[in-house]
Amino acid sequence: MKNTFAENIVDFLKQHDPFKNIDYSDLLDIASQSEIIYLEKNKRLFKVNDELHTNFYIVNSGIIHLTKIIDAQETLITKCYSGSIFGLRPFFAKNNYALNSIANEDAIIYAIPIALFKPILSKYASVLDYFLEHFSDQSKSTGENYQNLKSISEINSDSETTDFSYFQELEYDKNPLLVPLTTTISTVAKKMVDGNKSYAIVTNNARITGLITDSDFRRKIAFGFINLDADITTIMQTKFTIVDSSISVAEAQLLLLKNDTAFLCVTEDGSDNSRIKGIISERDIIKSQSNNPGVLIDEIRNSRDFEELKYVHSKYLFIIQNSFTKNIPIFHINNTAGEILHSIIHQCIKLSIEQHGTPPARFVWLALGSQGRKEQLVLSDQDNMIVYEDVGPEKHRDVKFYFVQLAKTVIQKMESLGYKPCPNEHLASNIKWCKSMSDFTSIYTNWIKSPGENMSDFSGIFFDFEYIYGENKIKDSLEIAIYQSLRNNKLFFDYIGNQLLKTPQPLSFFKKFNLDENGSTKDLFNLKLKGIQFFVDAARIFALSHNLKGINNTYLRFKQMAITDLKNKELYLDFAENYLELQRFRAQEGILNDNDGSYLNTSKMSKIDKEELKKALQTIDEIVRLIKEKYQLTRFS
Repeated sequence: MKNTFAENIVDFLKQHDPFKNIDYSDLLDIASQSEIIYLEKNKRLFKVNDELHTNFYIVNSGIIHLTKIIDAQETLITKCYSGSIFGLRPFFAKNNYALNSIANEDAIIYAIPIALFKPILSKYASVLDYFLEHFSDQSKSTGENYQNLKSISEINSDSETTDFSYFQELEYDKNPLLVPLTTTISTVAKKMVDGNKSYAIVTNNARITGLITDSDFRRKIAFGFINLDADITTIMQTKFTIVDSSISVAEAQLLLLKNDTAFLCVTEDGSDNSRIKGIISERDIIKSQSNNPGVLIDEIRNSRDFEELKYVHSKYLFIIQNSFTKNIPIFHINNTAGEILHSIIHQCIKLSIEQHGTPPARFVWLALGSQGRKEQLVLSDQDNMIVYEDVGPEKHRDVKFYFVQLAKTVIQKMESLGYKPCPNEHLASNIKWCKSMSDFTSIYTNWIKSPGENMSDFSGIFFDFEYIYGENKIKDSLEIAIYQSLRNNKLFFDYIGNQLLKTPQPLSFFKKFNLDENGSTKDLFNLKLKGIQFFVDAARIFALSHNLKGINNTYLRFKQMAITDLKNKELYLDFAENYLELQRFRAQEGILNDNDGSYLNTSKMSKIDKEELKKALQTIDEIVRLIKEKYQLTRFS
């Protein structure tokens, strides 16, 4: 049976922030257990010091005044009109109500059960942000004491979907710059520069009496109006917020917002009469977000052993999954995930060098394939190579032995993280792909100058290499040598163009999926081989033939071609977007089924997804046409 009462509430809520962003079904569940309150003019819903209710409130019609007694007078703090939220205190505070709520005219109020709404704050981060800001605005006039604020972890401690970065205690500067009250402005400035600090806490008898920041210097001293030999008291801030050291990330965000400040001073018990412990900045809050990519890279670089690195890698996988649930554009996921993964590989190499000792020669570790292109969003295989500087014949054996052994250790570590070794052994632990600069230059030259001959080891991924560790100059030198060989080399593009056209077609004449017919993948669609691989190989041909050095990412190669080859601009842009669509399908398959996402069971896909997939794959016909038009595919046809 339809619940008209609940549906009417939902229809009303969907007209107002932040409820516009909440799914209809989620709101309906809550509305079905909500109440409607009719409040006559001048009646109170709650008053100062009342115990907290189990509901929060939304005005349907009428006006609610939030007031407080100031100097024996009832003073209006804010007005709540239709759609306004009030009574949020039970979410964020420990003590009783700090304001009165009075109907200024007859009003209809929706009472929403807090216990039912808590999971919404965890599921929809934007709603929590809205509530935090709204409560902060209403609290500014109440003189709220920090000690009365509730830890955000108390909002929904039993939810599995809560963003734990809200719960954790904050990491902050525990070695603050303290300067006595009588210190001169010039001395404080010098101490801040020498200590690389953006602030100083001014003290009197070891207690906080003021705060000075770099912005104070810019605003008050830059024009020369203040004597630099004057005491710091002439420019210091005397209004500052003090907290105790157990403050959480969300509490700090709330206080910075509420007090319109960039710093929070930390003391032992949160009062100005206790020992100074440090200072919290806006940057500390950003860095304390455990799912912040920049912070994760810091953790990777600071990991002291492989077990620590393994733990950080698990957070990296969570970031990828979480990014998809938040509908972040896949190109940004690629870029962010690629940077983090490269940092992980870099640290694996660094830890392995600590095991094997100092390298006997300068070298560079290069990631190949999807790792090199920053497109590895699932736990697929690893491809890599080591290029070391040329050494004398007497050192060659020992040098190669060292780097092969080093590579084995690194590859083993990466395998334990979930990245299987390449089945074709395109690995730095294979002596074929652990060579000197001269050897690799010869290999690439032979591939390019004599295509079709000695090509058994050839793979396009060797043209998708990216620096990970070592001497970047070696990588640059190899790249220069490759592009010199490619110049005006139509034969090589004839060869790789024809190789591309031999890729199995994804769709039949009647636009049905060409499924595998045998083996363990029978009746599955090979998305990697029949879809993604075609786009990757095509983008590589375009990039190599147009001298697009340093651009490995498939999406960026197509985007750059749209700038380079204006005649076909719209085609390249279309290729780029459809490639991302295929990547999205693969990543979702991999995340959902804990595999590399190469195969799709199209029989279980929705009709809409099937049509979207076919639409992206049909672009391949345009790619084929363009390749045939741009390159003379005759000799190797």
